[in-house]
Amino acid sequence: MNKQLIFARRPEGRAGADTWKLEQHPVPPLEEGQILVQQHYVSLDPAMRGWMNAGKSYIEPMEPGTVMRALTVGRVIDARNHPEFATGDYVAGTGGVQLYTITDGKGYRKVDPDLAPLTAYLGALGMTGMTAYFGLLDVGKAREGDTVLISGAAGAVGSVAGQIAKIKGCRAIGIAGGADKCDYITRELGFDAAIDYKNESVAGRLKELCPKGLDVYFDNVGGEILDTALLFLRRHARVVICGAISQYNNRENVRGPKNYLSLLVNRASMQGMVVFDWEDRYPEAARALGGWMAEGKLKSRETVYEGIQNFPETFDRLFTGDKIGKLVLKVLEA
Repeated sequence: MNKQLIFARRPEGRAGADTWKLEQHPVPPLEEGQILVQQHYVSLDPAMRGWMNAGKSYIEPMEPGTVMRALTVGRVIDARNHPEFATGDYVAGTGGVQLYTITDGKGYRKVDPDLAPLTAYLGALGMTGMTAYFGLLDVGKAREGDTVLISGAAGAVGSVAGQIAKIKGCRAIGIAGGADKCDYITRELGFDAAIDYKNESVAGRLKELCPKGLDVYFDNVGGEILDTALLFLRRHARVVICGAISQYNNRENVRGPKNYLSLLVNRASMQGMVVFDWEDRYPEAARALGGWMAEGKLKSRETVYEGIQNFPETFDRLFTGDKIGKLVLKVLEA
């Protein structure tokens, strides 16, 4: 039997428990060329909130009545003459929030649990790691000697982006909420400095830490912090718009940047990015990220909760900040 979390209704503002319903159905038989994946872990990402909204976006919105879309990692337990995957393979893909998924394998890739824990393939070695890789290096064009500021620095993408910045010889400054997260990014991940936006003035600390300004700002939160960072851009700075978690539940009065004229004054650029645009280069990013992890230069940390029935409250942790690193839900049942 397959337990599936069904997207029941589009939320207004913050998603509540009534956004989803848990259903149970028999697993249908495989057809030729399909594989059956027993899912072990489900990724929880801020982007999932945007997928629930109707309207134009970078990906088709989810429709009520369908399985909640999510990135997943699991094990192939049956294969019907598939040309690429066999029983016993571990795979990552978009399996949705359910215990089992049947797929033709499109969009899936093999992963090796002997090289890294399976959860890492949803974090530093997965789409979040690749988002940091392409966002910082291709969009942000970070290079040795740059001063790089990262918001949401203790989160899944921000924590990897800061480590890549250090690997590339940049000065990395992270913005995070609370002393524990600030200690984590400086002491464990090697950021040069941290700003605790909950207890410090972001503008005041940036004046202290970045007297010559910023070369790259990697934004994951939007809102007031984005506005503040724009005031500290250097000539030809690059602003990477990766996410805006502070605004995802704000449907009425989304706060956009007021200080955008700093882009003009400093001949700076601000560009949005979605990792899907680099699909043909995923293997490049996977090799780089995996190599850095093997060398001990890249660390991965996942906050793991258990039970498909606990998805709603676990998802809410993305917006309360009650987690460090990548947020993952274990759905494998004994």
